[in-house]
Formats: sequence, structure tokens, C-alpha cells
Amino acid sequence: MLFLSVVPRSATSYLVCSFGYRRHCIDTHNNSPHYSYDHQQIASSTDPMASSPTDDQPPFSLDSYHVSKQYGFMLPEPLAELPPYYQPWMDIAQCVPELIHSHALRARIHQMPQLDPMFLQKYRELRLAHLALAVMTMGYVWQEGETGIVKVLPRNLAVPIWEVSQRLGIPPIFLHGDGVLTNWRKRDPEGPFDIENMELLLSLPGGESMEGFFIVTMMVEKAAVPGLNAIPVVINGVRRGDANMVTRALEDIAQAIGSMTEKLSLMHKHVDPGTFYGTMRIFLSGWKDNPCMPEGLVYEGVQAEPVRFSGGSAAQSSFMHCFDELLGVSHEPQSGAFLTRMRDYMFPQHKRLIQDISSSPSLRQYVLNQDSDPLTTAFHRCVSQLVALRSYHINMVSRYIVVPAARARQLRAQGQGCVKNALSKAPKALEETGTGGSGIMSFLKTVRDRTKEASQPTPKADS
Repeated sequence: MLFLSVVPRSATSYLVCSFGYRRHCIDTHNNSPHYSYDHQQIASSTDPMASSPTDDQPPFSLDSYHVSKQYGFMLPEPLAELPPYYQPWMDIAQCVPELIHSHALRARIHQMPQLDPMFLQKYRELRLAHLALAVMTMGYVWQEGETGIVKVLPRNLAVPIWEVSQRLGIPPIFLHGDGVLTNWRKRDPEGPFDIENMELLLSLPGGESMEGFFIVTMMVEKAAVPGLNAIPVVINGVRRGDANMVTRALEDIAQAIGSMTEKLSLMHKHVDPGTFYGTMRIFLSGWKDNPCMPEGLVYEGVQAEPVRFSGGSAAQSSFMHCFDELLGVSHEPQSGAFLTRMRDYMFPQHKRLIQDISSSPSLRQYVLNQDSDPLTTAFHRCVSQLVALRSYHINMVSRYIVVPAARARQLRAQGQGCVKNALSKAPKALEETGTGGSGIMSFLKTVRDRTKEASQPTPKADS
């Protein structure tokens, strides 16, 4: 979840059909990481006659969605190195911040050999390749800030990132799935999953703040895992009519969402607002609904015309979509269309999980029909915790974007645009906007307010 870097203006869909990833898919059964989920609780039931939800419908599980019981949507044990043939990619990707600082990244990429992605055979190899190519892409486009933007991504970078993206079923740009879900390893492999024991595989300019930004977001993703694991229990409990089963699972979800808010608060300790606003944000920005690049970007050797893709966004994190669909949160048309479009920036298996949760029997209606105080209380606690998380996110956006934007305008008005001041160098086009385009606060408040409405009762269906 790339918190704080959100919200394009337009809700129009982008040309995801151009990827055609089904035609290029690897064998995800043989080459994907091992994902597992404990079905013991799902398969059990207090009713001995209810061993399965229906006679012909298997229990809902997370097995086929690339969701790890331990890490959720994060890729378990990501690769840190590609096969030797692709070392030229890694040599540059591992030095992107330093090369940008010396204004040498574009020249290094121009000298990079044209490599064929066809030798990437394993799922984890494709994930690391996309991360490396996407980091280089963001650095190449934004090396000189908003005043020296390029309009063409060179063939030796454009062709491989496009082809790798096709095979993964995602856009050819830096995503939440790159910076957070794929971009980690433990310093001590046997140690805990905590900030002190985590490091990035690859980074972008921003130093310790950029590292902290991604790692804190990983902590939020990890905190969501017990809630994700409880979703199949809720769905199967509703199918069976087991209110106690649903209640216990909802309590787990509420606790997980509360833990996510606690982890998000670590951002204040590990990310400096001035560095985030003045240095980091532009390197997370895309070329859709962005005044800096109104026409988009040409991928040389792939498309003759420019194409537009949104930058990394909190809305590309799958767990919030899962919780929204489970709890029956209904967003207003414009924000809802944007959130739906962000699902095209997720890995296809994660997007399919969200769709399948949405197609499950209505939890909200089930809670209303049961008229059970413990069940109703557990449901409302989930919604309240989700509202609290979104409210906290709004406060963070104020600290990291709205307040620095006002300070940047003040510095420029006073003629204090000193070279050493990161705020004075921040892109004017992104003031108080997300890295994809439009005003953040109105969007986030609308989403938060519609979440509150999920707790309001709806009339029972006529019996």
C-alpha cells in the first residue's frame, strides 16, 4: 500500500487490454511461490450435517489467489538476484539513487544492452525483473524533476518492461506490487519481521525516508494478514448459517485492522515530511492525469503513440478492497470508479480474489437478518476500525502533503527557493495532489464517509 501517494483525477479506464497477459502467462502452478492456507477451521462446523457450504460448492479458500498464510499479499522469500544474463539490469537498478544524484542514470541506461526477457522462466524471477525495470523506468523519467522530463522510454528498457508486464498481467510502471510486495528481505533470515530486521532490495531517491516509507507499508501489509486469513471463515460461516463462526472471524478482522493503524503510525518516526514531499513523491508519480506529462510516455519499440499509466498508489493495495467488499462498503461513482481502475494495477490473482469476495453472499444482509447482538457488534467494530484507519490516513496526508505544499508555496512567494531546500524544489504540478493527479483530501474523505455508511442498517428483505 503506497500510502500518501494516491488519487488520479480521472476515473476513466486505461488500456489494460493491450497487455494480453493470458497469452503470455507462465505456469503459475509450477513456478509460483508455495502458498498455503489452513482449511481446518473452514472445513469444520458446529452442525454435523453442514460439512460443506452446499452439496456441490467447495469451501471458499485462499489457495488459488497467490495469498500466503504468513505474508498475505506479499511475495514470500523474494529473489534478490536474477540469472547472470540479466546482471546489467541489476547493476543499474541497485544504483539508481546514486546515479540520479549524479545525473548519470539516463546515460547508463542508454549504454545498457538490449536483453531478452524470454530466459526468465520462474515466477519470482519475473517479479524481481519487473521491480528492477520499473525502478529504472521511474528514475529515467524523473531524473531531472518536472523541468527535464523525457517523452520516450528507450527501447532497451521499454521493450523488456513491457514484455515482463505482459507475462505478469500488470502495467509497465512502478507499482505497489513492486515497491512493497516484492521488494524485501530480512537482514537475519531467522529473525523477526520487523522494521529493524528488514531491508529493501532496490530503492529510489529519498534515503532513509524512502526506505522507511516502503518498510512501514510492509508492516501494514503484514498486520493485515490475520484479517485476510479470516475472510474465508466469514464467507463459509455465512454460507452455513453459523453465526458464531462468523462472529469470531469478524473479531479477528477488526483486531487486524486496528493493528494496521498502529503500524501505519510508525511512518512518523521513519519518514521525514520534507523529504517525502520534496524528493520522494515525484519518483512515485505516473504519466496519467499528471500535468507534468499530459500526453503520457512513448514506450519505444512497443507503441508509436504515448500511453498513460498511473503511479504507485495506496489504492493498489488489495487488502482494503477485500475488506470493503466483505463489509459491503459502497463508494460513490467517481471514487468507486477510480478504486475499481486501481485493481488493474494489481496482480491478476489478487484482483480475482477481490471479485470473488464481492460475488459471495452479502455479509451485511446476513448480519441484519440474524438479529444477533454479538454478531452485530463484531460487524460494527470491523467497520469502525476501517473508518479509524482511513481517518488516520487522512491525518497523515495532511502532515506529509497538505502542510508541506503550503510551506513550499510560501517559500517560493518569499523568493527562498534555495537549492538546499527540498520543499522549494518540489514539483509545482503535484501540490496537494496524489502522485497520479488530483486533489487528495476530498477523495479520501469521501471514501472514509462512505465507509461509515456500511454500519447503517438497511431494511430487511420481505419474508
